[in-house]
Amino acid sequence: MVLKVEGMSCGHCVRAVTDAVHARDAAAKVAIDLAAGTLTLQTVASRAALAEAIAAEGYVVAG
Repeated sequence: MVLKVEGMSCGHCVRAVTDAVHARDAAAKVAIDLAAGTLTLQTVASRAALAEAIAAEGYVVAG
């Protein structure tokens, strides 16, 4: 799954988003491209659950 995440700009952002994903699926594999603003992951969590967790950290999942 690839998600466009708005508002990520630094290492803190990467950690916050990664932790949010892992809160929903501890075994998720996460790769973040700050320049592209994308989150690529392998997870059993739903897109909606991930978007909610990421939003709780102050970021927006686009689309």
